[in-house]
Amino acid sequence: MKENPLRSAAGIPVLLGLLAAEAVCAWLLFHGIQTGRPMLVVFGIVLGLATAFCLLGLYMVEPNQAAVVSLFGKYVGTVKENGLRWNNPFYAKKKVSQRVRNFESGKLKVNELDGSPIEIAAVIVWQVVDSAEAVYNVDDYEGFVHIQSESALRAMATSYPYDQHEEGQIALRSHPVEISQHLKDQLDERLADAGVTVIDARISHLAYAPEIAQAMLQRQQANAVVAARTRIVFGAVSMVEMALEQLKEKGVVELDEERRAAMVSNLLVVLCSDRPTQPIVNTGSLY
Repeated sequence: MKENPLRSAAGIPVLLGLLAAEAVCAWLLFHGIQTGRPMLVVFGIVLGLATAFCLLGLYMVEPNQAAVVSLFGKYVGTVKENGLRWNNPFYAKKKVSQRVRNFESGKLKVNELDGSPIEIAAVIVWQVVDSAEAVYNVDDYEGFVHIQSESALRAMATSYPYDQHEEGQIALRSHPVEISQHLKDQLDERLADAGVTVIDARISHLAYAPEIAQAMLQRQQANAVVAARTRIVFGAVSMVEMALEQLKEKGVVELDEERRAAMVSNLLVVLCSDRPTQPIVNTGSLY
């Protein structure tokens, strides 16, 4: 089922013509009764009924709206011209909005790739692009969009971890652009049969489930401490290496292996300590 454009007549000229016909009907009835000519009365009644029936063919189409037209259950076409339009009075018309719409899904509780329960929600921006598919391919296209969006969000959430554990790994929290694109692609695939396209899909809420939130926070804090200490140790080792190279290059002092190891140990303690150190100044011999 694909959308088929259908031509329609401008409604205002048709309306003016029908109003003129109604005026003629009224004159025929009045003149026929006054003159006692029953044929004029019958003709006026028939013309009035036909005019009233033709009025049923008038309908209005607003901007970014489509009228899906059918004849006794058979799809005829879609009218998208704005304003007052007219078609065969036997046609049934169902209007479909083609404006851009959005909604926020409820907070879903799912297990991410590592099995941890999380809460996730998304904002979906969508639009009907094929009115015939939206009306005839699914029973209720708005409900279909909502249900399929939640289903796609659940499937996407189970495909990625909450946090990035390996270099280059895509995670829900650290890669919002990639996650949004994946969700949009999933929705486009699911909603294509309903004549709906997804303009944007973004995560609006992401958090661990309340029962494990405290434990996950502690794990994140531990990971942050380990990462910080790793960077501190790396910087300290680089500084010690530079100090030893500078001492050796400029010939300030010659250190044997034992004194060299002691110097390295002292420098690492000073550089890696969490608190300010209290140095002991040697005012005696070299050793």
